[in-house]
Amino acid sequence: MAGVTPNRLRWGALTWVLTLQFFVVEAVAQARYAGPYSRVDDVISALGAGDSAARQLMNASFVVQAALILGGALLLRPALRGSAGRAVPVLLGAAALGVLLVGVFPTDTNSTLHAVGAVLYLVGGGLGLVTLAYAVRPRSEAVGTIVVLLGMVATAATIFFLTGVTGFLGEGGTERAAAYPLPIGLALTGGVLGWLARRGDAAPADSSMRAERDREQARRSEEVRARDAALEAAAGGATASGAPGTPADAARTGEPGAGDVDPEDPWAPVRRR
Repeated sequence: MAGVTPNRLRWGALTWVLTLQFFVVEAVAQARYAGPYSRVDDVISALGAGDSAARQLMNASFVVQAALILGGALLLRPALRGSAGRAVPVLLGAAALGVLLVGVFPTDTNSTLHAVGAVLYLVGGGLGLVTLAYAVRPRSEAVGTIVVLLGMVATAATIFFLTGVTGFLGEGGTERAAAYPLPIGLALTGGVLGWLARRGDAAPADSSMRAERDREQARRSEEVRARDAALEAAAGGATASGAPGTPADAARTGEPGAGDVDPEDPWAPVRRR
């Protein structure tokens, strides 16, 4: 896996942090909405439909969001670890394609493609966060834990929204519970990775672990060599001084020999001279 440079890590982190632009634009679009609008009862897509005075701004935000999600995933891919890291661009790519369709095809122009895009975004976003959590956990266990919780909330809310279980939070509230965790999780992850880049911790996790394994293997090899050398030295010393355990050896070394053993009770304590 190719390394990730600090500059690439910083740009990727910034890209994900900028996904928070969605919340700013949504607030502006809601403020300019001509009629009554409720975040609990009304879905996000209504802000990009014909009745919204800021529909062009809202739909442009959807398109920009698609570029930010996918761009950050591609830039940060080398910093994401293992098979989870390889799956992140796929799932987040699906989410990016979904929000792109939502922006290009508002609900009142092509409801079918708009609905397909919404499903791709919600499903890909929730599962993408869960996968991202495992990919960043080696770098920060706290961030990995928060991100996986966000992904679980998004996935559960997506199931409720798509199956019509919206009585508790409302249709708009349930959709937001499914949609909001993705930019929040990406911004949090991007901020932490950007902070690591400033600290100079830009080496990919896989490379760091491989180097650690190499050092551990070298240490163990050195221990084996030292042990073999010690055994050879001990064997050479025993050969030079005669067979161990003889009375002569016992006399020279002070160790118990065959003459110190009671023949009638071999388990009795050795007699000391």
